[in-house]
Amino acid sequence: MISAIVTFIFGSVVGSFLNVCIHRMPKGESVVWPRSHCPHCNKRIPGYDNIPFISYILLKGKCRFCQKKISLRYPLVELATAVMFVLLFKRYGLSYNFFFYVVFACSLIIATFVDIKHRIIPDEVSVGGIIIGFILSSIRGLHLGPFSFSWRPMVNSLLGIVIGGGVIYITGFLFDLVYFKLLKRPPIQGETESIGGGDIKLLAMIGAFMGWQRALLAFFIAPFFGLVFGIISLVRKKDHTIPYGPFLSVGALISLFWAHKIIRFFLMR
Repeated sequence: MISAIVTFIFGSVVGSFLNVCIHRMPKGESVVWPRSHCPHCNKRIPGYDNIPFISYILLKGKCRFCQKKISLRYPLVELATAVMFVLLFKRYGLSYNFFFYVVFACSLIIATFVDIKHRIIPDEVSVGGIIIGFILSSIRGLHLGPFSFSWRPMVNSLLGIVIGGGVIYITGFLFDLVYFKLLKRPPIQGETESIGGGDIKLLAMIGAFMGWQRALLAFFIAPFFGLVFGIISLVRKKDHTIPYGPFLSVGALISLFWAHKIIRFFLMR
């Protein structure tokens, strides 16, 4: 219980930093400098107003200086990050895999919330994640001695990048070919591509961390959530476009925790 509490607190602190990344990356701003400040009045946020969860509650969701509302996204990101830390710690303990998948989960959280608001996925997350995922996967090939190395994690990561990014690119290309070229349907709200480049790079990043099998599973899981959200968005907002990154992220997390059970379920049918 104590370990879970400490992990939760540490995760919420990391989540506070992820909020900075989510706010600044789409603007091309540094995530290190300047220090945290109110996006409305630009007043620097003191440390006692920057405590995860607690500060938001004590301030009643408003800036101390200008009284403008603080987005609910801030405590949600902190909570999501803290919960992911606890789940991963419970699964892997204090191990290399814990560190490995914490980096992965944090990348997915940033990609998800940026895509929801801005309909983009920063290259710092997707392309940077591909590179980091490949490097960290390659390190997993190291064993106890310097002369013992397994190529399997590196090869699996490389295949994950190629197959993960390739399958979603080919799917989008074929859909666009049929929809726009053969059926000659007009673009919806100026959109000429069904799958954005950010989504392609995001699934490639997912493959870099999880390998090609789980990347494919995430690819097939994502449309189920996307379809439900798309129908709701179409009915409520008459909006035909949806950010797809969040659904790829959900598919990736489901694949991470329950891939074996899902595959076993379908193989036994």
